[in-house]
Amino acid sequence: MSLKDQIASDLKQALKEGDDTRKRTVRLLMSAVHNAEIEKGAELDDGGVLALIVKQVKQRHDSAEEFRRGNRQDLVDKEESEAVILQAYLPPAMSREEIEAAARKVIAEVGAQGPRDMGKVMGPLTAQLRGRADGAEISAVVRELLAQMS
Repeated sequence: MSLKDQIASDLKQALKEGDDTRKRTVRLLMSAVHNAEIEKGAELDDGGVLALIVKQVKQRHDSAEEFRRGNRQDLVDKEESEAVILQAYLPPAMSREEIEAAARKVIAEVGAQGPRDMGKVMGPLTAQLRGRADGAEISAVVRELLAQMS
């Protein structure tokens, strides 16, 4: 079952159960997928849908942080509950050790020599770990590993 099929199935389930938060969140996700497909001019594969979900989760976290600064706890709770629902579609997050192992492998593959080769490593590594690790954490690990080489 593709990820889009799973999302559609979850919407039907939320409608049956009367789960308003899940229903609203999944509808917004389906709308975002639809809009991305129109923009791209083709159907999104599971990788594209995952990237979109990662973006949606990040938006929810950013919005929750802004609402927290504005003392709007009701909206913070709404954004955080939506983020939890969306995160259920993402694969489990990688540990720092797993990110390090993947980074070491890519560093060896591209022949990186030091910090100036960070761009060579980040492109393939970010694509490989999309949806399973935060970009800032990937960057920190790569920077640390490349600094040890110089």
